[in-house]
Amino acid sequence: MADTSMLTSSQASKLLLIAADALLVVHTLFVAFVVVGLILILAGKPRKWPWVRNPWFRWAHLIAIGVVVVQAWFGAICPLTTWEMALREQAGDAVYSGSFISHWLSQILYYQLPEWVFIAGYTLFAGLVLASWIWVPPRPLNSRK
Repeated sequence: MADTSMLTSSQASKLLLIAADALLVVHTLFVAFVVVGLILILAGKPRKWPWVRNPWFRWAHLIAIGVVVVQAWFGAICPLTTWEMALREQAGDAVYSGSFISHWLSQILYYQLPEWVFIAGYTLFAGLVLASWIWVPPRPLNSRK
């Protein structure tokens, strides 16, 4: 965790909460990349957007959802969630009551549903991402378009 020995307790708590909020923003951007990425890939084919076939983007997108699915299958908690919660706990704020950002982004990210719903949803979404590789195939890595 962060070395907060040179700060007052209040300053340390604020710094830790800012770090936790920043992680929550990163987590939300990751989710947005996965979800919006697929929407843009599918929308990009009929619009002939060349960037949706960019192999670097497509591999990053596939790996991102792959990591989520593997974590879900093995029952692992996302490391971003674990790290964020550890920062909040260290700050003495284990719940999302701290800031506007943390409150609303946590409402977007964290649902209270049975675990199987998430596993099925993530797996189905990954299937859609794989299907997009057939419907909108990426260019080869050595292509310069």
